[in-house]
Amino acid sequence: MARVALVTGGTRGIGEAISVALHKEQVYIDLSGWSPKYFPPQLVQYANTLLRDRVLFGSDFPLITPDRWLEDFARADFRDDVRPLVLKQNAARLLGLTE
Repeated sequence: MARVALVTGGTRGIGEAISVALHKEQVYIDLSGWSPKYFPPQLVQYANTLLRDRVLFGSDFPLITPDRWLEDFARADFRDDVRPLVLKQNAARLLGLTE
């Protein structure tokens, strides 16, 4: 099955991206483009629940350095059990890098 990663820029079109990802299990949402401190509450809510396995880290380097993105992510309202999924595990599964 083909998989698709939607790059929303963190806020632009996020409602539509969430709707598509909820409807199509092969669709992932990429978080690049904005600092996590600016993510809309509905994005964080779905990342913590129904879309926890289909949200991907993205820093938007060089405009947002990975260090800054990770600092802002640490302060955002993502659940502790979701953080490793967003930062690594979801991408590894998407790319077929898991056992």
